[in-house]
Amino acid sequence: MGFPSVRMRRLRRTPALRHLVTNIRVHPSNLVYPLFVDENAKTPVPINSIPDYYRLPIDYVADATGKTLEQGVKAVLLFGIPSKRDETGSGAFAVDGIVQRGIRKLKNEFEDELVVMTDVCLCEYTTHGHCGIVKDKEIVNDHTLEFLQKMAVSHAEAGVDIVAPSSMMDGQVRFIREALDDSGFDEVAIMAYSAKYASCFYGTFREAVDSAPSFGDRKCYQMGYGNSDEALREMELDANEGADILMVKPALPYLDIISLAKSNFTAPVAAYNVSGEYAMVKAAARMGWLDEKAAVLELLTGIKRAGADIIVTYFAKDVASWLNQF
Repeated sequence: MGFPSVRMRRLRRTPALRHLVTNIRVHPSNLVYPLFVDENAKTPVPINSIPDYYRLPIDYVADATGKTLEQGVKAVLLFGIPSKRDETGSGAFAVDGIVQRGIRKLKNEFEDELVVMTDVCLCEYTTHGHCGIVKDKEIVNDHTLEFLQKMAVSHAEAGVDIVAPSSMMDGQVRFIREALDDSGFDEVAIMAYSAKYASCFYGTFREAVDSAPSFGDRKCYQMGYGNSDEALREMELDANEGADILMVKPALPYLDIISLAKSNFTAPVAAYNVSGEYAMVKAAARMGWLDEKAAVLELLTGIKRAGADIIVTYFAKDVASWLNQF
């Protein structure tokens, strides 16, 4: 059957009809709000390249998170900016490290009402800005794994719900899973940055946390954007090593990879709508070239439609507020 018996426009006539048949929806409970916790800051520090975003002192973290929870966003992802850095990123696994303190504060304040996630990577804590241990200007994979284990366990000891290893070291999920289990933290989940591409859209994040590499780049461990088969191999390895959630990062240029993840694996799929993607929309909106609300809702729905169950996005709080108006 076709026209005139079939008229697709019948279900598009009114907002109520369109809403009734919508089968892909962004919901606040599926969003994760990134937070930057700055050990050096006394008051919130604006991030120029991530408009309307701040590096927060530890005393401001609970308040910012509470406002996010009020909008229905029930998960945050913590990144730390330490007061001191060294060659091995020792601040990443310090008992009194900035992220560890942030975890304890949030779990004490909100308990199981909030899911606390943490980034597990050395780049924010090292003097060289790379995601692993460096020897003779080479990022040493296997030695780095020991430090990622220490970092993940220290976060678990502080009360984290989910650790998110992002350094793209081979074997990182297996080593972290083993370390967590051996330390009695078998219930702490792992959200693996499985398909993390070497992307120009990270530039704003590196400015935000002062983590630009002091030499070279990260292409020897992050993935090249011209390869989709490699993403499937990475995700399969992480799934077999014990990842509970598989992440694709960035989101917008890699909707096909999100779709591949969803169609090939049964684990929940996360997508990171990264800071460069956020800044791009913000800049266009400020120039009057885009309606920010309309653009963001369309973009996030596209990420969801591609197959993402979870979206990490700097728009989380605003999106939740907009969705709650419907």
